[in-house]
Amino acid sequence: MLLPLLLAVLWGGSGAQDPRFQLKVQEWVSVQEGLCVVVSCSIESYPRRQWTDSTPAYGSWYKDQADTGVDLPVATNKPDQEVQTGAKGRFQLLGNLSRSCSLLIRDIRLEDHAAYFFRLERGPYVRYNFKEYKFFLEVTALTQKPEIYIPETLEPGRQVTLLCVFPGTSEECPSPTLSWRGAAFPSDGAGPRTSHFSALSLTPRPQDHDTELTCGADLSRKGVSTETTVRLNVAHAPRNLVISVSWSNVSAPEPQGNSSHLEAQKGQFLRLLCTAESVPLATLSWALGDRILSWAHPSGSRTLELVLPRVKAEDAGRYTCRAENRLGSESGSLDLSVQFLESFGNCTSIPVLEGQSLRLLCVTHSNPPAQLSWTRAGQTLAPSQLSDPGLLELPQIQTEQEGEFTCWAQNPLGSQNLSLSLLVVYPPQLLGPSCSWEDGGLHCSCSSRAQPAPSLRWRLGEELLDGNLSNASVKVTSSSTGPWVNSSLSLGEGLSSSLRLSCEAQNVHGAQSATVLLQPDEKGLASTAFTSGVFLGLGLAALLLLCLLPVLLKALRKRGTQAGVPAPDPAPAPAPAPGETPRSRISRRSTILDYINVIPRAGPLAPKRKGKPRGPSQAPPPDAHTLEPRMNQKELHFVSHNCPGPKSAMQVPDSENHPEELHYAVLNFPDPRPRESQGPKDFHSEYAAVQFH
Repeated sequence: MLLPLLLAVLWGGSGAQDPRFQLKVQEWVSVQEGLCVVVSCSIESYPRRQWTDSTPAYGSWYKDQADTGVDLPVATNKPDQEVQTGAKGRFQLLGNLSRSCSLLIRDIRLEDHAAYFFRLERGPYVRYNFKEYKFFLEVTALTQKPEIYIPETLEPGRQVTLLCVFPGTSEECPSPTLSWRGAAFPSDGAGPRTSHFSALSLTPRPQDHDTELTCGADLSRKGVSTETTVRLNVAHAPRNLVISVSWSNVSAPEPQGNSSHLEAQKGQFLRLLCTAESVPLATLSWALGDRILSWAHPSGSRTLELVLPRVKAEDAGRYTCRAENRLGSESGSLDLSVQFLESFGNCTSIPVLEGQSLRLLCVTHSNPPAQLSWTRAGQTLAPSQLSDPGLLELPQIQTEQEGEFTCWAQNPLGSQNLSLSLLVVYPPQLLGPSCSWEDGGLHCSCSSRAQPAPSLRWRLGEELLDGNLSNASVKVTSSSTGPWVNSSLSLGEGLSSSLRLSCEAQNVHGAQSATVLLQPDEKGLASTAFTSGVFLGLGLAALLLLCLLPVLLKALRKRGTQAGVPAPDPAPAPAPAPGETPRSRISRRSTILDYINVIPRAGPLAPKRKGKPRGPSQAPPPDAHTLEPRMNQKELHFVSHNCPGPKSAMQVPDSENHPEELHYAVLNFPDPRPRESQGPKDFHSEYAAVQFH
């Protein structure tokens, strides 16, 4: 009996593996400090030798490298067996060792970090250390926390039950001590509770929103504890709305604070952000005036962004951010002012009828408002009204006022200018015709000035002579220089005893004609007197009554004197010279009568001009009749010209149906703003308006 006992002791003490002894245990166990763990272990087999079912079995757990004959175990079921001081009460052997060798470890400490093996003793033979079946206990820092179960949104005034649970514990492990604390409930509302969970009844108030609620878990007698804190989400209407501004795509937005005014320059980048607190999340929207620009449903973000990549003048206005949920709404506004100086663009010229009164109105689109002024030929012009420096009135425009007028606009951002070339137009003014006998023929000349240059032509009886012409009996020669057009007519053989010829000048603004009549003398006396009569009026040329020739000659002589034309010689006609032919006698026994018809074509004729003649090099003939038509102004018509870019020709309405209507030109420049208040308040009907925008 001695030998078997010695072999058993040798096997147990040497740690050599004996296939008769088999154990199943976890090789690696990881647990956090302060927690509790059960290490599963089962005895698979050992020899049934020198023990019976009634023989007690004793098991012990030792730290690795321990000498079972000297060192104390950490846990054992052997009576009167001491254990290590630090393990007492914390390490516990579970089961009756018939099969189970599981180990319970409470209140795990960092010094418990080690490898452990199991020793089995039963009867005099079985004394075995299962060192080949060790497990390693890894102790880590405490990170596990209690879990709080709370509704996502708490309705104010409605009671709710909250739960705090400490997970990961088994039935064998002791329960932690759970406790609540927070400002949302009285201090005596929930005391400590030793359990795996704790329930708390709470009636939230609006002021409890975003306050903290904490559940703490005390795990050991040495003060190892952990806790979890949540913030109460109590439903409320939107509040604390903030508008922030960013001037670049990468810079952080800056809150606008108490200022509700924002200035930006045209073309600048601008980003507006709106945030608001609300439970549940609010719907956010941006509006400019009454127009919704953008909006967003609640989607986890409390911010709505509005980006203006290049600020435009029309972006100015009041921007409003509105946050709204089922409990209410809140809004904030920002007034955006866009600083700019709008470019005028280009406009070349505008025709204006001579004698018209013209009003030039320069209107700017700028912020801050620009200072306006008018200049001409480098000199600043005095404004017509000190209260409106953009208004320039030009009464009774004359050709001397042709030229360039410039409007200047200036503000702190810079200056802009727009130049307008004024072109004065007028209907034809006829000088002549002037006729004389030369070399046995009749020679007449006629001149006219107009802007644009007129067309000049002769009419011989019912035949129209247009342009240059030359044949055996008629020769017409015409030339033009600037606004002047000159034409001469030579009539040779074949003159009739009653000759009617006229000179006609015409442009788009009117027409004028003068008629010359060759009439035989009743007394057969030679006469070379020429009598001129001027008749201004509308319609067709009126025929002069040729009866009562002496009386008519006297009247014509008087009218010619009033017009500044030499009167015919009152002396008796000389006797026929010897040898004169019948043809020459007929020609010299005739009287040439001339008169002028004024035919308005498309507008009134200019009033009488003062000053020197306007010819560049060709002055009117000294005996020419300078006739100045009068102008009637009864009704104002506007013809629009939109700049930039010149128009082809001003479309002037036909005045034949409205001979007394006065047509004005209006020049409009495009303006992106509504122009409810643009233009002077005291606009008079006798002025044409030219507006610059």
